[in-house]
Amino acid sequence: MNFKRHIISYLENWKIAKNRKPLILRGARQVGKTTLVGEFANNYGHYIYLNLEKSADREFFERYDEVGTLVEALFLSNNISSKGQGDTLLFIDEIQELPKAIQSLRYFYEEVPELNVIAAGSLLEFAIKDVENFPVGRIEYLYLYPLNFHEYLEAIGHHTALEQLDSLPVKPVAHKILIELFHRYAIIGGMPEIVSTDIESNNLAELPRVYESIWGTYKNDVEKYTSGESERRVIKHIMDTAHLYIDQRIKFQNFGNSNYRSREVGEAMRNLDAAKIIQLVYPTTDIEPPIKPNVSKSPRLQFLDTGIVNYTLGIQAQLLGMEDLSNAFKGAIIPHLVIQEVISLNSITNSIPHFWVREKKQASSEVDLVYQFGDKVIPIEIKSGATGTLKSLHQFMDRVGHPYAIRMYAGEFKIQNSVTPSGTPYLLMNLPYYLGTQLPSYIDYFVHNFAVE
Repeated sequence: MNFKRHIISYLENWKIAKNRKPLILRGARQVGKTTLVGEFANNYGHYIYLNLEKSADREFFERYDEVGTLVEALFLSNNISSKGQGDTLLFIDEIQELPKAIQSLRYFYEEVPELNVIAAGSLLEFAIKDVENFPVGRIEYLYLYPLNFHEYLEAIGHHTALEQLDSLPVKPVAHKILIELFHRYAIIGGMPEIVSTDIESNNLAELPRVYESIWGTYKNDVEKYTSGESERRVIKHIMDTAHLYIDQRIKFQNFGNSNYRSREVGEAMRNLDAAKIIQLVYPTTDIEPPIKPNVSKSPRLQFLDTGIVNYTLGIQAQLLGMEDLSNAFKGAIIPHLVIQEVISLNSITNSIPHFWVREKKQASSEVDLVYQFGDKVIPIEIKSGATGTLKSLHQFMDRVGHPYAIRMYAGEFKIQNSVTPSGTPYLLMNLPYYLGTQLPSYIDYFVHNFAVE
């Protein structure tokens, strides 16, 4: 099943760019990279697909040192005229399997610029270590993640809900159906194979074997790139326990009730972060741009996909019976998913959002998410239910030089004038938590159309 991904517009712009460079599509395994490029190939007269996990495809790079000769051999093998370079897409999949192929990307750019070249692979950060002359400045990147809610609505064909989601501001009449659809998405997550299986069966009982396959593949993949048995044990321990700590700040030392040292866990965590399976979300103390992460402070853990987290926690059946997921797993599931939604929008850069902290002995504060908009840093709290204290957000608003704050919750959209306990007036935009992918548009709308009365 092919899904419409928002990243396709970036690919279309890349195709017509005057100074087009070979493109590396990055992302974890099974987020849909191969399917996406195969769909995009319909825009070309010719398509050459190489999978470097196959020895026959690797042989082209192993046999030919010059890119010109390599391209000639590929065109000859695929019965394509050499005059068709400008209307041909060459897709080099699983490029991490052959460092020489990664190195060759610079020569595609320099010697055959007419040819459209896309490469993809998982765990590229590990493979890059073995590349002698990495093609810095001669390649471009795009990042792909699991389906977000907007893409999920496209996938299930609910076009009226999609139309309402794209309406700004969202209409009250759409709230009930959007939150119901979002709950199903929140339970199963956005992995393409999971979404496809759920569409076909509409039965959660059909999904465990698919989750297990995906998670097992990740475990096997990462272990390939460990340097020894000790490092393998640490990574295995993290992947077996990390889901228990979502939406919590963690310490590397003795992580998951282990005896592992901070250095061991830190190195393993960074490897998993590089693989895009588990990412480290660091706090910031900034209230003005630019937002800078403070890596000396304890991070939070963000998994690739909330559906995988729900599966590993064994709570999907429980979630199915809940009307409001805000309180699921001690209130951790919805904040985790909102952050996943925000990350999914970062197709050009691999930027990770941050949360805000103010750590004092008797007055520590944490705001779930901060978003840079022009010269402003906007605080965003992700709260349970229709109510909830906003103590940390008030601490932020007492210090910042603008009046804009956001709460994401299970209730309907509204904007209200508010005042902190210290007397600071501010505007609070209340957003239903299914609007994570729409945050940039809503913040623009908020800042440009409202002021404190």
